[in-house]
Amino acid sequence: MDAVNAAASCVLRFRCPDRPGILALVTPFLVESGWDIREASIYGDPESVAFFVRIELASGTAKIAELEARMPELAAKLKLDWEIHDLQRPMPVLIAVSKFHHCLIDLIHKAEIGQLPIRIVGVVSNHETARALVEWHGLAFYHLPIDRRDKSVQEARFLALIRESGAELTVLARYMQILSDDFADALAGRCINIHHSFLPSFKGAKPYHQAKSRGVKLIGATAHYVTAELDEGPIIEQDVRRVTHATSAEEMVAIGREVEASVLSRAVRWHAEHRVLPNGNQTVVLA
Repeated sequence: MDAVNAAASCVLRFRCPDRPGILALVTPFLVESGWDIREASIYGDPESVAFFVRIELASGTAKIAELEARMPELAAKLKLDWEIHDLQRPMPVLIAVSKFHHCLIDLIHKAEIGQLPIRIVGVVSNHETARALVEWHGLAFYHLPIDRRDKSVQEARFLALIRESGAELTVLARYMQILSDDFADALAGRCINIHHSFLPSFKGAKPYHQAKSRGVKLIGATAHYVTAELDEGPIIEQDVRRVTHATSAEEMVAIGREVEASVLSRAVRWHAEHRVLPNGNQTVVLA
């Protein structure tokens, strides 16, 4: 009874070629290995002919290392691309920010109250404006100014900091810098960005003011993985809010900030809970 009522201690997720009987093989294998299934999400994609699975497991006696040792046996039968993660271990996350702090504040708050299963290992910024806020929360702040003549120096320091901090996810919480292709490639699948959903219609400065001048009726935000193609990485989460002709540009900015913060935090939570699996240029979110 204790094992059944225990909180999930690990998550098994995998992708494999779709075929009949996958779960019929996986379920008894897990039971024989001493694990109890507490939650399961699946998706079979008819276009890629791939099968995606996320299973939360609990056990009072079995060890994660023992399951990892047995998994190659199952993987060979089903051609699994698999991962096992300890859900009792918060994911170490490094946050990058520029001069807009609403997403940063939201992430810090939700991490502090346990709404996000992450451990913030530091905050990086190309400006000093967030230092007092970050250090007040007892977090490390790293000022990495940018030399416009050679941004590669700053990016090299940024990448070194990611390695040294042990960050498994980097979150660009309104970090207003275009990343180099090499930087984006180095963080493939491990870096999430947030931007307003007007792109590519309203690029550059003051997108909400541009939207107001065009009379938009919906504003929103998109969280996606970073790739070399600017703001075109696989989408994790999106949301919108309705506005009218009477909504001012300043009100749109305020609404946009709320949407950006909530969309980003959901994307970070789903990634940290290992719910997001790549599927070509898309993602499968087993939420």
